[in-house]
Amino acid sequence: MYPNRSESTEDGRGPSLQERRYAALRGCERLLSGARPRSMRERLADLAEDAGGVYDLDRRPDMYGDGVVRALERRVAELLGTEDAAFFPTGTMAQQVALRIHAEAAGLWTVATHPLGHTEQHERQALSALSGLRSVWPTVAPRLPTVAELRAFDEPYAAMIVELPLREAGFVLPSWDDLLAVAAVVREEQGAALHLDGARIWESAVHFGRPLPEVAAQADSVYVSFYKTLGGISGAALAGGEGFVRTAKAWRHRYGGQLFQQWPAALSALAGLDRELPRLDGYVTHAKAVAAALAEGFAAVPGARVHPAPPHTHQFQLWLPHTPEELDTAGLRLVEETGAALFGGWREQGLPGLSMTEVTVAADALEWTEKDVAEAVAAFVALLPDRR
Repeated sequence: MYPNRSESTEDGRGPSLQERRYAALRGCERLLSGARPRSMRERLADLAEDAGGVYDLDRRPDMYGDGVVRALERRVAELLGTEDAAFFPTGTMAQQVALRIHAEAAGLWTVATHPLGHTEQHERQALSALSGLRSVWPTVAPRLPTVAELRAFDEPYAAMIVELPLREAGFVLPSWDDLLAVAAVVREEQGAALHLDGARIWESAVHFGRPLPEVAAQADSVYVSFYKTLGGISGAALAGGEGFVRTAKAWRHRYGGQLFQQWPAALSALAGLDRELPRLDGYVTHAKAVAAALAEGFAAVPGARVHPAPPHTHQFQLWLPHTPEELDTAGLRLVEETGAALFGGWREQGLPGLSMTEVTVAADALEWTEKDVAEAVAAFVALLPDRR
């Protein structure tokens, strides 16, 4: 039933690790973290089936955002309670545009970011390279800056970006009261704009216990992603006031984001909003049970840690004292031999021999009981090298 490790590719060299993993995850019986990979044919078939319920597929294809893309923009604005929204092909482009607009409005080319934030970690210094912006850090602690840190910070800035949740710190969220206090200091006391990196804002609202419009109202602009959490093909949106969005669309064109046809991405985003938003409460709740089961299952492994405990969203980190190669090999063997897939890829962060994976509890994970997790963890540990 499961792919045999002795199977060869057509050239006789045998499948690569990536090919083995793709085949194993597609054929597994149970998947704890993330979503089962699908082929392009399957994704196209799913899109044709799902999108018919959210948009009339007999209409002409959208061109330059005049059809389904505009419908998606209006849907996002409605969900967030903003005046308007603009579709972008990538979140990186959307955030560059947002911060540039705020900087030009303030006449100040400094923006407050976090060293673990997406703009600092994953955008190849685009803030400075494309817009000439300089980033400053009110805190280097793996969390939202405190009110005291902001008041003591001695550099003026045009805007501050708050990532909800802060992914690299472990999908960490502040308390609602802390977010309100920081937003008030930034916008009212310091006269700067507040921008939300809300790639995962959809599930963050569950932690806050507040509706999405109330969360978005704390900021001057909000970026959201359509493939993170929602399972869309690609794409993002930038939401805010009508004038802000109008300017954002002009900069979108200048940055090369005014694509001729983006309707497949827009359709998949609309379908993802309808499919996934109602499920997020269940994902976040079940993530706490899964995290507790993992912590108990790895309790005998020195240095093993689930962070944060309990998780703030349906995603969290798991740390184990092994190399990524050892952990990836054990995970692949587990799924090939038992049909149970536990984790995605692992990576070393900081100390050699200490690796981390991000666990995402979504639809497939809802089938797992705590007993299922415990049994699979025991089988996984048995495949790891003995460190004693």
